[in-house]
Amino acid sequence: MSSLTTLARPYAKAAFDLANSADALPSWGDALALASGVVQNDAIAAWLESPERNTEQAVGLVRDAAGGELEAAFERFLAVMAEHDRLALVPEVAALYGDLREAAENRLSVRVVSAVALDDEQTSRMSDALAKRFERTIELHNEVDASVLGGAVIYAGDEVIDGSLRGRLEKLESSLV
Repeated sequence: MSSLTTLARPYAKAAFDLANSADALPSWGDALALASGVVQNDAIAAWLESPERNTEQAVGLVRDAAGGELEAAFERFLAVMAEHDRLALVPEVAALYGDLREAAENRLSVRVVSAVALDDEQTSRMSDALAKRFERTIELHNEVDASVLGGAVIYAGDEVIDGSLRGRLEKLESSLV
């Protein structure tokens, strides 16, 4: 586990709890995504590390990037992160927040990597099968990778299901050795 993830987890949980209590999960997710993009800018990241910046300036920077339209509770959340020199963690906080939100909404984002794009029928069948397996609503995202010889590799949360031809051949090889 990454130390950044460990540091970001309490902030993500706090953001989720605040957003959930205000019935604002989508808007906080959008705000975290925006703030994440802001702090990942190289020039801004360097400025955030400088001792010259203050909390209000840091929060103002994100507010300005949002067109001045951030919820007051979200601004206070960012201020707490800034006061503790943790704004660099916003991308990890956003990712963990997304995981918490998916779990609360009984959704699972699944990435399917295949040699060719899945057609509508394949996508539907795969979504249905994964929904049964994980007992959640599936948001399926298909990526095409020519290095996948056949079949697909499925990334669902922290689980990887290797149904590719290469994966099957590797399993066969290890069982023969």
